[in-house]
Amino acid sequence: MAYAESTTVTVSKSRIEIEELIRKHGAGQFISGYSGSKVMIGFTASGRQVRFVMEVPRGKTDKQTEQLERQRWRALLLVIKAKFEAIESGVSCFDDEFMTHIVLPNGQTAGELVIPQIEAAYQSGQMPPLLTVLE
Repeated sequence: MAYAESTTVTVSKSRIEIEELIRKHGAGQFISGYSGSKVMIGFTASGRQVRFVMEVPRGKTDKQTEQLERQRWRALLLVIKAKFEAIESGVSCFDDEFMTHIVLPNGQTAGELVIPQIEAAYQSGQMPPLLTVLE
């Protein structure tokens, strides 16, 4: 069973809760938007730009699609809450928690840059230059 699978909380309420949570943790900016089946939030915090993009799967009916979107937004809120809790409690730090979602100067997230390189390294057994350990 997926988290918040049967939630009745609206997407707009979840988005507002995310914005309030991020603001509480010092965000200087917040943006959200959508394009087709993808939704996005972005914010600045701890001197970093962060972007989450998630796909909202299409259900067999509009009602199912709306439910899937509500569920995804609740899950995103949970993930972001957990990240900030880990930071606040000293379990982790901002960069570790948000690493794959930090936006680099070229507009890519660190995850978009590094994840394909990790996959290639496992496929080939060779370390790509960006992931080579510096001595």
